[in-house]
Amino acid sequence: MAKSLDEEVAAFRSRTLDEGPYTYLWLDALAVRVREEGRICKVCCVVASAVNAEGHREILGLDVFTSEDEAAWTAFLRGLVGRGLSGVQLVVSDDHRGLVKAIDATLPGAAWQRCRTHFMRNLLTRVPRSAQPFVATLVRTIFAQPSAAEVAAQLARVIEQLEGRFPEVASMLEGAAPDITAFAALPVAHWRQIWSNNPQERLNREIRRRSDVVGIFPDRAAVVRLIGMVLAEQHDEWAVSRRYMSADSLAAAARRSLRLEPGEEQDEDAVGPLLEAAVA
Repeated sequence: MAKSLDEEVAAFRSRTLDEGPYTYLWLDALAVRVREEGRICKVCCVVASAVNAEGHREILGLDVFTSEDEAAWTAFLRGLVGRGLSGVQLVVSDDHRGLVKAIDATLPGAAWQRCRTHFMRNLLTRVPRSAQPFVATLVRTIFAQPSAAEVAAQLARVIEQLEGRFPEVASMLEGAAPDITAFAALPVAHWRQIWSNNPQERLNREIRRRSDVVGIFPDRAAVVRLIGMVLAEQHDEWAVSRRYMSADSLAAAARRSLRLEPGEEQDEDAVGPLLEAAVA
């Protein structure tokens, strides 16, 4: 039985990625416990999902590494590119320096969106508990704006408001501004799906629901077997479910370039120059 599952999972993990362009790519990793060489250790299971040209979500890849570092992420992303990953405009993930470097090395032209949910958690650790609701509400107003220009303007206002009482928080927000507002350079209709890694987190919860039953895996092959089948089932379900995004809006997003070639005119919706001017 295990052998038949291994063949199915191997075919799923090595299939050609020919439904692109994959405008948006979500990446995340979770730790699982495995027995290796007579001891129990944690290994890193990395998962990639994306939206294809038809607007359906896909599971693109799964792999297991000893640690979540730049080398592991680079190898993983190169594997996806080798299988056909293309057209990525935005990569959404938590803040991990090795991952960001791997994105730059393997996906030229793709921007990085730092998950706003994880960023908010990090930000609030710099604030007294009594002030956390106020700061959280204030920062959320940045993401409640209807256009890239207003996102940039509200970001500048929030930084100015925080400088007096919480200068460390204001500095952290200003430094992270380009990464947490990369979503604003893309169609407004997609913002809620791309400004955080929540879609991937929901997928992780489903993986956890199944893997927690096992507790400790006997080896890495067992990790790939179980999680691979969970992801293959989810992939098949997404293929026949309602579109995650409309094909027309994705086509419009694919035509945009977040990093313009020399001599090209700046798209009026691109947020980068607006941010620079706002926080200057």
